[in-house]
Formats: sequence, structure tokens, C-alpha cells
Amino acid sequence: MARYTGPKSKIARKFGEAIFGDDKSFDKKNYPPGQHGNARRRGKKSEYSVQLMEKQKAKYTYGILEKQFRNLFTKANRSKGVTGEVLLQFCESRLDNVVYRMGVSPTRSGARQLVSHRHITVNGELVNIPSYALKAGDVVGVREKSKSLQAIQDSLSANSRVYEWITWNSDKLEGNYVAIPERSQIPENIKEQLIVELYSK
Repeated sequence: MARYTGPKSKIARKFGEAIFGDDKSFDKKNYPPGQHGNARRRGKKSEYSVQLMEKQKAKYTYGILEKQFRNLFTKANRSKGVTGEVLLQFCESRLDNVVYRMGVSPTRSGARQLVSHRHITVNGELVNIPSYALKAGDVVGVREKSKSLQAIQDSLSANSRVYEWITWNSDKLEGNYVAIPERSQIPENIKEQLIVELYSK
């Protein structure tokens, strides 16, 4: 199963944001990576460079590789609505992302692992495909045998995030993907229009 497994702090520093979550090393070195660190002269970035960086940031944020991301863009481009917004909605509708949003895992990579290791159900059925596209009204839950997993319990107890398009029942350990989120409800700092411009060249 293809996924990015390289250094995360370096990637986060490259974008100037802790896109993978809290990172102590990022706090200490809040400047781009490289041999010369802050001393390196960085000229003005080209339009293409800015657009490419934004696409890379979106891919790393959601844990999606290039081919899959391009397929999502193609699908979004064919759909009704604003292409950039639809693209982010597709990313948000992925099962691993919703598991992360519900607080079952503190990171998207952790959520991806929970899904692929068969700990997560959708509408009562086991689903082990992280990229599974959820539809409004789908019920996402923790498998009965996995409800006692310490990692899940710790993550849920530490989670304080609340999203309007998701409900969570802490007694049943299951949540409802109520609706596809509007762009204003998606907290990620991604300029999706730049991605659209890049792919439209």
C-alpha cells in the first residue's frame, strides 16, 4: 500500500506549518530545512513554484500520493461546483480522514493504520481501505473487538475537536458523517485555487 514514509518534521518545516500535528522539533527550528538554515538566501518564488508547493502541502496533509491526488482532481473537475472546493471535499470524505476527524486517532497516518488493520467499520461492515469515500449519512465506528485498544481510548480522551459535519457517540464508539463539509468548515490552510491553476496548465 503506497504512502509517504519519509521524515515528517523536515516536510513540515519546508511548508512553514506543522501539517502533521504537534511537533517539538518544528517548534525549535521554525525555518526551512537545508544545510544553511535561515542564512540561505531565498529569492522570490515563481508562480509555478508557489502552485507546486500548495499542491505538495495538500498531498502531505491528507497523506495522498501523486497519482491518487491527480485522479481526485480529475474527478473534482468533472463534478458540479467549484473544482478546488470539491477536491478538498473529496479529501475530507476519505475514511482515514474522517476517523482522524472523529478523534479515534491523533494523526491521519494513525487513522490510516487503524483502517488498514481492520479496526474500523462503516455502516456495520468492516472496511480496510483508507481511501474509501464516505457518503453523507454513513456511520463510522470502532469494531467491537477493538473498542478496548488503549491507543484508541487515549486518543478519544485527549480529543477536543468538534466539527459541524460529524457527530460522535462516545458510548457506542461510533460517529455519523452527517454531511459533506462546506469549504468554510474545513480548517486546513490550503489555497485550493493554486492547485486548480497548476493542474489546468
